[in-house]
Amino acid sequence: MPAARFASPQTLNAFSLWLSLPQLISWGALFYTFSLLMGPLEAELGLSRAESSLAFSLALLGEGAAAWAVGRWIDAGHERRVMTLGSLWVGLGLLAHGAVDSVASFYAVWIWLGMGMAATLYNPAFAIVTRRFGADFRRAIITITFLGGLASTVFIPLVSWWFGLWGWRVSLCLLGALQLGVCLPLHAWLLRGAPRPLPPLAGQAHMAHASMRPHLRQPTFWLLALFMVLTMALTSALPVHMINLLDEAGLPAPWVVGIPATIGVLQVFGRMLLFMFERRWDVHAANRWIPALLPASLLVLVLGGWHPAVALVFVLLYGMGNGMITIVKGTAMAQYVSAAHVGQLNGLLGLPIALARAAAPWIVGLLWSPSAGYRWGLWWMVAASLAGLAALWTAQAHALHARQSR
Repeated sequence: MPAARFASPQTLNAFSLWLSLPQLISWGALFYTFSLLMGPLEAELGLSRAESSLAFSLALLGEGAAAWAVGRWIDAGHERRVMTLGSLWVGLGLLAHGAVDSVASFYAVWIWLGMGMAATLYNPAFAIVTRRFGADFRRAIITITFLGGLASTVFIPLVSWWFGLWGWRVSLCLLGALQLGVCLPLHAWLLRGAPRPLPPLAGQAHMAHASMRPHLRQPTFWLLALFMVLTMALTSALPVHMINLLDEAGLPAPWVVGIPATIGVLQVFGRMLLFMFERRWDVHAANRWIPALLPASLLVLVLGGWHPAVALVFVLLYGMGNGMITIVKGTAMAQYVSAAHVGQLNGLLGLPIALARAAAPWIVGLLWSPSAGYRWGLWWMVAASLAGLAALWTAQAHALHARQSR
């Protein structure tokens, strides 16, 4: 399918739909399968909860370390090579995971898989549709997130079933086969004809850097940075521990698998609501209250206990909030700091976000204990989400006040 800066809606929708299928598979295999792996790996390798959590933290560090290079290669027009080789990289890593027999090999394979995440998950896909479809990229991104948001719904029950049938080693090999047999050829076919990068104008980079400096002196940027770092930490920590958290709460096995699976459906439902009613909702009110759903969901969980009714309220609030907050994070910097410099401003947050995402699952693992379970980890996530919400509200108020004062 050739690249098209001004594509028809049919071409854009078809391209986005095909690109979303590898997203569904990759998010399911890499992000959501890990929570199912923690128990079996802890039993087989003699790991503590903190030690098993560290593997995913290392993966997120690997992703952050590779992200800048991946972005440069995509901007240089090598998107097909990046995502095709990324699928090969991840497929080989999942096959190797099936042979893990030591703590060192467990950590090594997740560092490898984390580097593969940088070339296969949302960030490279979003960069590709932005380059190909110009002003229409938002519609393409929404399409990709619709199907990608169903990864937990599809893969947590599927991989749990595979574990019961064949064990975790064979299941990981099957996930590797999906990468090699579906994602790799699909990326190789779909991403032909990437648009060539435009040559930079003389002095353009220096001028862009100088014009960005005033934004870095404003508190709005740093407050939004704090919001994004804390929110990304929260949304990275909870899915990794979700299965074990639900299991320790004594919920029946169908609930333990069903709650994380339902979150995926609710994420997509929340994004559909936002897409359908965004012209009727005040954008600033939406940006203010959507992130509040995350701390609200955690407070319900901490204060209400693990009664099934409480679990349903939690999954409703967290699922819809986690789905819609993707849009808030993707637009807040442009709305409140600078639309002209949004790429560079978000790029500055790449390293701190990678560090936060890497540290958060490990911190929750450290806070776990046999007597208290996840109690202190949940309170830590409540505190982080409330601090991030306060930072967003303060940034928004500061930006709107400055705009009214002009």
